Amino acid sequence: MRYQICVSGAAAGETVVSAHEQAYALGAEIAKQHKTLLTGATVGLPHSAAQGFKSVKVTRGSSIGFSPASSFREHVATYRLPTEEFDYINFTGMEYVGRDVHLVRSADAVITVGGRMGSLHELATALESRKVCGVLLGSGGLADYAATLLKHIEAPGGKDVIFDTDPKRLVAKVIAELDKKYADFTDHATKYPTKVPGGKPKVTNRRG
Repeated sequence: MRYQICVSGAAAGETVVSAHEQAYALGAEIAKQHKTLLTGATVGLPHSAAQGFKSVKVTRGSSIGFSPASSFREHVATYRLPTEEFDYINFTGMEYVGRDVHLVRSADAVITVGGRMGSLHELATALESRKVCGVLLGSGGLADYAATLLKHIEAPGGKDVIFDTDPKRLVAKVIAELDKKYADFTDHATKYPTKVPGGKPKVTNRRG
């Protein structure tokens, strides 16, 4: 199935430097598995994941960015966010906090790499929304505190969070869990895969 997997991580801070290769590997592996990558269309670790995704030349997935901006111009001129690594950009117009919720709610699964307060918000939203959640251990920041946090603070689905130190293995475990979750659903579109068009990213102003 064409699952939509969100990679959530810090846009700034120490983990952007220390964990960028791990985020890149997550994005590349999602592409290799022909799944769709969702990110916050931002800099830092989500951007590294998008770069990793686009490094894979053959995939049936897409790289989709969820922007806090309401237009392409605002995305570039006001927020100063990237555009090149996306097949589509959804201009939510919800600023960062609202964008986070829309991003997570649109995903089938959320993988945390590194991370600060914004990633904590996305992880909490994912748990409350009963999404499949994965955490890349050893990537610093929130990712390395998540297990301790969930041990002391009860959260829906907290005991089901998937932890691993290897990006490829983590993506495989997340997909396997999604296969179990959606075992009763048939995606007829997978029988007729289409090639993702190249060129500039398509943009939408769709909200909700």
